[in-house]
Amino acid sequence: MNLQNATWIEIEKYLEKSSGIIIPIGSTEQHGPNGLIGTDAICPEVIANGVADKLNALVAPTINYGMAQHHLEFPGTIALRPSTLLTMIKDIVASLAKHGFRHLYFLNGHGGNIAPIHAGFSEFYSEQTLSPNGMSEDSTYTTLSNWWRAPSVIKLTEELYGNAEGLHATPSEVSLSYYARPDAVKQVSLSPEIAPSDCFYDAKDYRKRFPDGRIGSNPGLSSIEHGERIYHAAVDDVCQHFTEFCLTT
Repeated sequence: MNLQNATWIEIEKYLEKSSGIIIPIGSTEQHGPNGLIGTDAICPEVIANGVADKLNALVAPTINYGMAQHHLEFPGTIALRPSTLLTMIKDIVASLAKHGFRHLYFLNGHGGNIAPIHAGFSEFYSEQTLSPNGMSEDSTYTTLSNWWRAPSVIKLTEELYGNAEGLHATPSEVSLSYYARPDAVKQVSLSPEIAPSDCFYDAKDYRKRFPDGRIGSNPGLSSIEHGERIYHAAVDDVCQHFTEFCLTT
């Protein structure tokens, strides 16, 4: 069930039987020569919809923007400040909690979002605790799940790509985005096949060290077929994790 395609009456009825909701969140940023700029949002969105189909769960609109300042030397990247993302997360949690959602499951596709999301959770809880009206009688539970860290996904990506998985513009995320958007598959030559891997500082330093946008990866190994396998592995793991999370009291 998709929040955007439902009426408030349907949501009210949903809340009579479930207090769980999945919020996909990603980023709009470069993903190397053959990776889609929307990769980090496309991946959690397609997984969330797969989980919803299996569990009859509710999926919120995907948050397509994230904390991606380090990619801003590459055209097409759109970044939120950490403080902006933090405030957005806090407000989304507060809005959903007001209506009776008690188990808010953020399904993330971008590593740069991790710290601001957790900070947003903390800001929400802090305001609740310090409110002169006191905390809500019912607790609100929040969690962040990074789809690429799901145990089945880690095992599969090691099997498929080994040390070519890398850290950014990875073949696993590119494959999953291709599975979700088969009409957008890109065929390009990569040189070197496996990109260099190193630390970086700001956006200019990133572009200097990794001129094509990749870090330690070979997304030339990506395929729709691999993406389908990764999709099913991720959906199964997230189904289990989301179900267990919704039992939190």
